[in-house]
Amino acid sequence: MTRRAPVDDIDESTLEVAAAKDHAAGVPAVLVSLQRAYAQMGAVRTLSTLTRLNQRHGFDCPGCAWPETPGHRKPAEFCENGAKAVAEEATLRTVTPEFFAQHSVDDLAGRTDYWLGQQGRITHPMVLRPGGSHYEPISWDAAFELIADELRTLPSPDDAVFYTSGRTSNEAAFLYQLLIRSYGTNNMPDCSNMCHESSGSALIDAIGIGKGSVSVPDLEQADLILVAGQNPGTNHPRMLSTLEKAKNNGAKIIAINPLPEAGLRRFKDPQKIHGVLGHGVDIADEFLQIRLGGDMALFQGLGRLLFEADDAAPGTVVDRAFVDRYCAGFDDYERHIRAVDLDEVLEATGLTEQQLRATAADLVASRGTVICWAMGLTQHTHAVATIAEAVNVLLVRGMIGKPGAGVCPVRGHSNVQGDRTMGIWEKMPEWFLAALDTEFGITSPRRHGYDTVDAIRAMRDGRASFFMAMGGNFVSATPDTAATEAALRNCAFTVQVSTKLNRSHVVHGRTALILPTLGRTDLDVQASGKQMVSVEDSMSMVHLSRGRLHPVSEHLRSEVAIVCGLARELFGPEHPVRWNAFEGNYDLIRDSIARVVPGCEDYNTRVRRPDGFQLPHPPRDAREFTTHTGKANFAVNPLEWVPTPPGRVILQTLRSHDQYNTTIYGLDDRYRGVSNGRKVIFLHPEDVVELGFADGDLVDLVSEWTAPDGTVEERRVHGFRIVPYSTPRGNAAAYYPETNPLVPLDHVAAKSNTPVSKAITVRLEKAGRA
Repeated sequence: MTRRAPVDDIDESTLEVAAAKDHAAGVPAVLVSLQRAYAQMGAVRTLSTLTRLNQRHGFDCPGCAWPETPGHRKPAEFCENGAKAVAEEATLRTVTPEFFAQHSVDDLAGRTDYWLGQQGRITHPMVLRPGGSHYEPISWDAAFELIADELRTLPSPDDAVFYTSGRTSNEAAFLYQLLIRSYGTNNMPDCSNMCHESSGSALIDAIGIGKGSVSVPDLEQADLILVAGQNPGTNHPRMLSTLEKAKNNGAKIIAINPLPEAGLRRFKDPQKIHGVLGHGVDIADEFLQIRLGGDMALFQGLGRLLFEADDAAPGTVVDRAFVDRYCAGFDDYERHIRAVDLDEVLEATGLTEQQLRATAADLVASRGTVICWAMGLTQHTHAVATIAEAVNVLLVRGMIGKPGAGVCPVRGHSNVQGDRTMGIWEKMPEWFLAALDTEFGITSPRRHGYDTVDAIRAMRDGRASFFMAMGGNFVSATPDTAATEAALRNCAFTVQVSTKLNRSHVVHGRTALILPTLGRTDLDVQASGKQMVSVEDSMSMVHLSRGRLHPVSEHLRSEVAIVCGLARELFGPEHPVRWNAFEGNYDLIRDSIARVVPGCEDYNTRVRRPDGFQLPHPPRDAREFTTHTGKANFAVNPLEWVPTPPGRVILQTLRSHDQYNTTIYGLDDRYRGVSNGRKVIFLHPEDVVELGFADGDLVDLVSEWTAPDGTVEERRVHGFRIVPYSTPRGNAAAYYPETNPLVPLDHVAAKSNTPVSKAITVRLEKAGRA
């Protein structure tokens, strides 16, 4: 690794496979963190960034949204992947106008996401004009004029789509949605649509708010923690420290996942002696190796066993006082769940009856239960129902609104939850829109806009011709890559607000702009002086983030400044929103947020507290449920699961340990034993043989999906190496974005419209077959 960007791209022929690890972190995590940081930033910049990462007077990690423990900060309050994320953002590598002059768009389009991301920070606004082969520099004023002219010429504001990634600060997100609604549309797809939209849909129906109900202290106090469809060791490594504390306090932890993830097996905290020299801490007491899509069956089976346990000892299992006072729909749920067929549950889950009954016994014994989950639950056709069934189990036991108990959807990208709080949603409720109109003297549109999947459909079908992304890598984050690329190429105009080069810059409309922005680590100075931004973590804590590094180019602008500059050009000086004032002083933005967003009162004072402040959560705070019944609602769902057709496997897409979302830091999935490449498919050893292949064979993956009209659609990716691995029979796993082309655009979760990336029917063919 050097501070020079790599010249060569990935060579999959050098891919190597070794034994998977049985633990996460430890000394190797420290060494990799420092190596990657030094290679990208050098020694001085590494010291000045990592010592401020997630500290009270520092900046928030641009990686995951896991919260800090209230009242406590370690000297090194970051994980390996957090260090990688900072190194990528604070890199000394730069992508200059000279770089774009040397590389045509066609040249860049032939590179991998890894190579593109490794080139460094973009230094100047760039434009690709119709028919052009290279991006060229453009001034900020000219860029804003181009965008505004295009938006003014659209037949309708609904012909424009505005995307948001989770990296955006609260202040930028609030102003971005204000600009979009002032323009006249609610077309605001965001990264939540592809991850925890299913969680929000289920939780709003069940408890009245689409957020988790627990805090870090709740997890530390819990008796029982179920971690379902989640890999903390790679995706939220600092969660392992919290789970270690829970273990030390006597908690039992059950991992529910198709793959045995290293972090849930054993954790070696490199900031503790036993994590460096000793065995570390065994995290999961039990591992339920569930089949893909079997979680709904698991929670229904557990529900039935809870009722059987209450029959054996009446009044000791079902929390009748809680159910009678706070819940609706219990009788219907009880009738339905008592009729669940346990044999079907065992078939759907792949678990044994002993495992099922032991888990139910743990639920009965627990005085405080937390259920944590992530994408393994949210990206199925029956995802919303699955999460509702998990909530049902907690409601039976009265595990909402008490210490050490509750729901814990673990959000991915930092501030993805804050974006939603600030109004980034295509169907914000009337109370928010009314408050926004009152505060600013605008008239917000009321018609619901496009989410991510619907936005792709609209661009594909010619119903939208303008696309703007505030951060993120839309092309690589979305399903059905061919359909997404065709949709963006069908646009007249695309705009990407970015820190670094990515795939979305080379899949573009007829006119394309790249607007370079400050990152979390960068110093942001405006008219009133140094600025701070705020973010919301996965547990509703809002706190400040202060960048300190001098930007790599004087041409970078903050996201707030970009929004305000575009708004001034688009709306003119007579617009009622004070765009100039907001750009110059972010405290003024927070004052408006305080008057629009409930729970944000006195924002500027409270956010400056050492740990910030926690947003209200009625179910957690007072067992108040703002649902249509005024109570917590039990749900009744027919049992759904994912059988494996003969000669096929069910594929889930997932991250390597060397990536975060679509950002690929390197080519080593250390915990799964893969190095120097990414194109692998993990299969059960017996499936490898049964399908007629061998360890190391190269295969093409062909997904099969039956569309609503009965048409069987096939999608293909080429040249994946077979890796025998511990996974349930009939299930497989491979990395995204390489396997995103296999995910049909129209294969989505009921109600949430989230792409089904965890249940793709795939057949394997020898590589190279037509």
